[in-house]
Amino acid sequence: MADLPSWLVSIIAAVYPGINPPPPYMYDGYVEADFVYAAPAATGRIVTLVVSEGEAVSEGALLFALDDGKQQATLRSAQAGSAQAQAQLENLATGAREAEAEVLRASLEQARVALNIAQTRLERSEALFERGSVATATVEDQRAAVDEAAANVMRLEAELRVAELPARDAQRLAAEAAVDAAAAQVDLAQSALDDRRVYAPVSGQVERVYYETGEVAGAAAPVVSLLQVDAMTALFFVPEADRADLSAGDVVAVSCEGCAEGLTATITRMASDPQYTPPILYTAEQRGRLVYRVEAKIEAGAALRPGQPISVDATQAGTGE
Repeated sequence: MADLPSWLVSIIAAVYPGINPPPPYMYDGYVEADFVYAAPAATGRIVTLVVSEGEAVSEGALLFALDDGKQQATLRSAQAGSAQAQAQLENLATGAREAEAEVLRASLEQARVALNIAQTRLERSEALFERGSVATATVEDQRAAVDEAAANVMRLEAELRVAELPARDAQRLAAEAAVDAAAAQVDLAQSALDDRRVYAPVSGQVERVYYETGEVAGAAAPVVSLLQVDAMTALFFVPEADRADLSAGDVVAVSCEGCAEGLTATITRMASDPQYTPPILYTAEQRGRLVYRVEAKIEAGAALRPGQPISVDATQAGTGE
């Protein structure tokens, strides 16, 4: 009778006083909830299961943990590789080790002393040669010794300069890239380790726990489902004749048996395509054949449960008041 013209409803009510047609903009529906599923990023054996069904959890609370022995070892290996790459870069940036440079400095000092001795001997021999006391061959040999000692000094000076120089640009850039790559491996290993512990993405109530401790959970397979108690949706269906009187943003009244008074919901979505009356209805009085699905977000703190039958009063929204 909700689809009949108001004048016809009035006549029927006058002829048959016992018939009470439903008031306008009154609909029956039910509560629906969007569950949040917590699942591991990779396959693993569950070693810790902290929560149980019906328990309230806060966002960020630990739900379960997987075996992480392999991930711990991978992280240690990556950290060691990072330390090695950093040490190689520092070695290239500073040149040879200080101990190696000290050896070269000592050898250079020894070579300079040998050069001084050779030069002194040569000067003495040249003085004796002028007086005819030393043969020409002796002077020539000492001159050759001075040249050899001077060449040795020059060689050691060059080696010391090279040892004190930093690496060439290409070598340094390659070492820096190796450090970055090693750091990325550490980040990947740390991320894989962190993924072995799964925390509650939202606050809510644990609805289902699908695994037991010791079982192997597959990647992306839900282990725990969470119900957001303050994120309920009222679903109801309105006849085609009433659809034009409702719109997104309208506030409707929600009631049910045993519920607190004054509950409201805000219409968030109205289906654009019609459908036939759902096969399951919570009243025997409403039998509209062509209806539209309407979704309304229920106010926080309503303490309703998924699937709970409700009545929706859209009188205020429907009349535009």
